[in-house]
Amino acid sequence: MVYAASTMTMAPGEPSPTMTPDERRNQRNAVLAGFLGWTLDALDFFILTLVIDDIAKSFGRTRPAIAVTLTVTLMMRPLGAIIFGIMADRLGRRLPLMINVIFYAVISVLSGLAPNYLVFLLLRLLFGIGMGGEWGVGASLALEWGSPRLRGLLSGLLQEGYALGSVLAALAFRLLYPWFNTLYPGNGWRLMFFLGGLPALLSIFIRSKVKESAAWHEHKTDWANYRRSLLKHWRRFLYIVLLMTMMNFMSHGTQDMYPTLLTSVGYAKARIADITVLAGIGAIIGGLVFGYYSDRAGRRRAMTIAMVCGLVVVPFWIAGQSPWRILIGVFLMQFFVQGAWGVIPAHINELSPNQLRGFFPGFAYQLGVMCAASIPYIEAVLGEQFSYTTAMGGLVAIVFISAFVVTSLGPEAKGISFRKPKPDDPHVELPAARVETIGAGSSNRT
Repeated sequence: MVYAASTMTMAPGEPSPTMTPDERRNQRNAVLAGFLGWTLDALDFFILTLVIDDIAKSFGRTRPAIAVTLTVTLMMRPLGAIIFGIMADRLGRRLPLMINVIFYAVISVLSGLAPNYLVFLLLRLLFGIGMGGEWGVGASLALEWGSPRLRGLLSGLLQEGYALGSVLAALAFRLLYPWFNTLYPGNGWRLMFFLGGLPALLSIFIRSKVKESAAWHEHKTDWANYRRSLLKHWRRFLYIVLLMTMMNFMSHGTQDMYPTLLTSVGYAKARIADITVLAGIGAIIGGLVFGYYSDRAGRRRAMTIAMVCGLVVVPFWIAGQSPWRILIGVFLMQFFVQGAWGVIPAHINELSPNQLRGFFPGFAYQLGVMCAASIPYIEAVLGEQFSYTTAMGGLVAIVFISAFVVTSLGPEAKGISFRKPKPDDPHVELPAARVETIGAGSSNRT
């Protein structure tokens, strides 16, 4: 089986390197919309990971019971990817993205008003639908506007909106949460979720400043061809689901229950917030570094190097009572985990059929999330039975090794065009294809 990938710096059918001011503005606004959408989505998700203990006390539940609300959020993300992904392929990227950010903003505010555990669980389930829909739509919009030559760097920037969301959540936990608890003792966590209403403002920016990409207009097709394309590329789809399962085991396995691990070894809430900020900074830097490196060395090589380095860092990451080792381990762990993740938006969008780009990568991504959704609960159960350092360290090491194997054996299509070829365009050079033997996926681009 073969896969064709372009070797030229200019992909066929892409705009001229000399962009008009209007084109540059559209590109910047599209990337900013995708970045901020993912940032604010992650803000709400990470707020929950920081207030698990207080929510458990408020509802009279155990830590694993609250961890289940993280799991149901992750499990519902594929449904959001289906709903908003198909809307994005049929109606354009802008309208579904606006509806999506308003939806998850409203659910976030309602989470802070939940009167009991069951209502809170239901709201977190609904939040998963919104969270699952944002990534695929925002990523396709941003990357379709971006230059193929800088796609890896833009990919890293886009993906690390998630890391910035974790940093903002930690800062809010550090600076606002004590005040919230003073105002409403035992219920300060509720006000934290009110911060999740901020994404509603993003819809105004999307409505007024963001335009549809030319790639969507060019590849819009009828329902019959759309369904045929889905069936035609099922092997590639299954590979991306497997890849995203491994990637989500990596990210959620090293992030979601880590504040609980630190609590279990005696760290105060303020120190946990500081460590989370440090981890987020490492993640942002790692995503940009490895995203840029993937533009030079290739997507798989950048990802596998990050995975090997992450495996080496595990002993520092679970160092427990050694503050310096933990600080080094936390920074480097997220530098490498999110370094690998920074390549993902470009990598799986390049592997996706053009007319399915709103749905295909987002749905595969979120199915991977669903398959990996059990990791917070498993870590919580094993952590309460043994210790969080032992449980999380062992599981994460296995995940890194598995992710390395899956990534190494998969396909790559670095730099492939998202636009239809235009042979009569004097600014576009049509390159010969480089054929690379791979172990998964189809070579057909339709």
